[in-house]
Amino acid sequence: MKKISIRLFAIALIATVMTVFASPALANDEKKSIPVELKFAGISKNQPLFHLVFNSTEENEYTIIVRDDLGNIFYKEIVKGTVFLKKFRLNTEEIDDANLKFEIRSKAYDKPVVFEINNQSRYVDEVIVKKIK
Repeated sequence: MKKISIRLFAIALIATVMTVFASPALANDEKKSIPVELKFAGISKNQPLFHLVFNSTEENEYTIIVRDDLGNIFYKEIVKGTVFLKKFRLNTEEIDDANLKFEIRSKAYDKPVVFEINNQSRYVDEVIVKKIK
């Protein structure tokens, strides 16, 4: 009986120690991601419009690359700043049905951030039934 309780205590101790050391590592990974988000802003001149929003506390240099599934680069720019917005209007005739990837890199951060845009068109017919009285 004592062997079982000693083993159980040892397993619980190991699990606790692993949890304590794993949590700070996750917090550091979260801090080291580039503070950027890509938002769909609507349609402008019959083309989809996206906003790339940067929100950092320190001024950093970022490389923005937009490419398709085959690796063809449509756009590349190096920008510098803290809080700013880049607008992108996609020419759907030029990209056809290709999926696009927005890749943002910075030397100040460990990993790049990649957003994928899936270009799909579909027709939605919505019928709403509403009780008046």
